[in-house]
Amino acid sequence: MFDILSITGVIFVLMGTGFLSVRLGVFSSADMAALGKFVVNLALPALILRAVSSRPLGEIANFGYLGAVLFGSLAVFSLGYFWSRRVEGQTALASTFGAMGMSCANSGFVGYPVLVMALPDVATTALALNMIIENLIMIPLVLVMAEHSCGEGKVTEGRLVRQIALRLVRNPIVIALLLGLAISAFGLGLPVLVERPIDIFASASAAVSLTVIGGTLAALPLKALNVSVLSVVVGKLLLHPMAVGLGLLIMSIVGLGVGNERLAAAAVVIAATPVMAIYPILAQRYGEERSASMAMLVMSALSFITISAVLLLTSR
Repeated sequence: MFDILSITGVIFVLMGTGFLSVRLGVFSSADMAALGKFVVNLALPALILRAVSSRPLGEIANFGYLGAVLFGSLAVFSLGYFWSRRVEGQTALASTFGAMGMSCANSGFVGYPVLVMALPDVATTALALNMIIENLIMIPLVLVMAEHSCGEGKVTEGRLVRQIALRLVRNPIVIALLLGLAISAFGLGLPVLVERPIDIFASASAAVSLTVIGGTLAALPLKALNVSVLSVVVGKLLLHPMAVGLGLLIMSIVGLGVGNERLAAAAVVIAATPVMAIYPILAQRYGEERSASMAMLVMSALSFITISAVLLLTSR
């Protein structure tokens, strides 16, 4: 138990450092935004490129893992949308972002740093696999539903698909994923002058990303809790890891098991993290930032408990 707390404790110490840095004026919110851009545009893509390109394609194409994460994420997204829309009576747009908050994990900024300490041998593989689901399926799904909810027929379906596809091909993380897959598929090696800078950028990812999360939380407006926010928090921290765990079981039953118990554990650990860092930023584009920011703040605080619990359960 002490080992588990020492892992999660380090994570939240780093987040607390970022939080206090902003509150004490060492860094501003603009500084944190710049650091966040560094992670998203350089450090994380470098980490993913290194992770994918250095492994055999068969290891990256782990359909058991991909299927479990996809099942868990889509199941919770659907349940979250139904709950928000039908039970709470929220608008289609609010329901879309409520569902996103429940089903999109913070793989890069929180999940990966946790795995580096808890399950280092599978950390980069798990990150790469989760990024495939998040960037190629979950985020496009949210964008399509959000645009459809607020478009009111102004944007045709074909134009909407083209806009989202254009965003994807310009995304540094997606570019790194595709490039890494190509390098792995053809068995190519990176020259030293390229490989070493990538390693340096990748190594900066964990510490900087956690500091950014803490600094971002310090700048979030504190609004009153409501039922819809609590629903998103419960869905993300409890339902999402359980759904991914169920997905792992289903994939194993149909003969597509992950093949590595530690990698399977990593999938559940990542699902127990808070929502992805771009959640309030993306929600802001559609006027849904208030609930998104509050949900992110609450689940980031409570995730200390859920991540510790999942690590304890999966370590047995």
